[in-house]
Parts: sequence; C-alpha cells; structure tokens
Amino acid sequence: MSRTLGGVLRVVLVVGLVIAVVLGSVWAFQRRLIYYPFGRPPPAAAVLRGAEEVVLRTSDGLQLGAWYLPARGQHRGTGVLVADGNAGNRSLRAPLADALADRGLAVLLFDYRGYGGNPGHPSEAGLAKDVRAARRYLVEEAGLRPDRLVYYGESLGGAVVTELASEHEPAGLVLRSPFTDLASVGQRHYPYLPVRSLLRDRFPLATHLRDVRCPVAVVYGTADSIVPPEESRAVARMRPGTIELAVANADHNDLALLDGPEVVESVVRLAN
Repeated sequence: MSRTLGGVLRVVLVVGLVIAVVLGSVWAFQRRLIYYPFGRPPPAAAVLRGAEEVVLRTSDGLQLGAWYLPARGQHRGTGVLVADGNAGNRSLRAPLADALADRGLAVLLFDYRGYGGNPGHPSEAGLAKDVRAARRYLVEEAGLRPDRLVYYGESLGGAVVTELASEHEPAGLVLRSPFTDLASVGQRHYPYLPVRSLLRDRFPLATHLRDVRCPVAVVYGTADSIVPPEESRAVARMRPGTIELAVANADHNDLALLDGPEVVESVVRLAN
C-alpha cells in the first residue's frame, strides 16, 4: 500500500512540475506568442507613391519610423491614423493608405516599438505610448485638427486605437476584425490554458469602448480564423448606431480586409 501511495505521489509531483514549467514558460514568453514583428520595411518611395519618411517621438524617449502620405486631389482636411495588427510592418498596409489617399485623406502608417526596425519591445503600455506619438505627429507636425482625425485599428490595433479614443476623441473610429479583449481570443486558441489568469497584456477593447462617444464602424470577415467573427459582432453590437460590415467568406488576412471596398468606404464614411 505504501509503495502504491508513494508511486501515486511521485506521479502527482511530476505532473505538477510539468504543469508549473508549462505555465511558467507561458508567463515568461507569452509576448512572443502575441507580437510577430517584421524587420525594417523598404524605403517609403519604393512602396507608396508620395509618402514621406517621418519620425515619431514617444513620451518615453523612443524614435519610431513612420510614413506620412498626404491626400491626393481634393483634400478633405481629414487624417487617418492607422494602427497595425500584431504582425508585419507598415509596408503591408501601403495598399490601404494608397486607396485612402486617392479618396482625399491624409494617412499615417507607423510601426510600434520593436516592429519595423524600431527600438524597444512591444507591450500594451508601450503601444499606448506609440499611438499617442502618432496622434501628436498628425496634430502638431502635419497640422491636422484633432476633431478631423479618424482612427483605424486592425485586429489588435483596434484595441490600441479604442483606448486612445477613450482619452482623445476622434471624428470617427474604424475597427477592423476587433475582439472584446485579448483573453477572449487567446482562450479560443489555447482552451487548455488559464489564459485570463496568465495574460500580462490584456487589451480590454470592450471596456474602453464604453467611454468612446464618436461614430464607430466595425468591419470583419465571416470566415475569420484568427479573431472569431462572433467576437467582432459582439464589439459591433455593444452600442446602438455602430456601423457593422460583415465581409462574406473573408479570412483575417485576406485582401478584402486589407483594402477592399467595405474597408475603404467605412473610413471614408466616417471622414465626412
């Protein structure tokens, strides 16, 4: 009996140690699972006609690379601040900027800390500083009025600009493939882990959206395999009057959700 009990205890101990190691590793390395930065993009002129290389300065002393694209044709007097998702760099959003500039909107593309060759390491608090540096550039250096800005956030970037909008209200807020909070998405991808307890960066979009007063549009794909469509629908239906655009059969990274007509028109609509 004692040998059997001893064997059971050893198994329990080993299992407990394995669980502790797994959870400890998730805690220590979770940001590598959240953020997927690409390296430095090519020169702006090689990717985006008319774009200018600019530098953003954060409140904690970092200098971030960015591209400013002036409006083409008749300028509406509106600027679009584009906050990327969790992967890539600003060059991947050039088609969107190109389409918006053709519609008379100025556009700022920027990379977060740790992305696109920028210094620093990404975190929820860090990205909040980065997006504020982007807004400051549009207002103080590009000379755009704060009430003529539209914030556009892609996936994780939706949480970033919603938090910004809760403090600095824009003319409009466009959320592409948003989630209610990061834990809700993480739990779907890692159902065997206590994600909500482990997360260091939470990005509680739904909480911040309650403090946003400007018009909001939500665009998402009905076949999204990264942010479940029901997450985006939940964001869209949090408040009356939100514009909800579901792009049929579109997955998270499909071109239809990069610079498709539903995406572009949702921004232009809030810029009017």
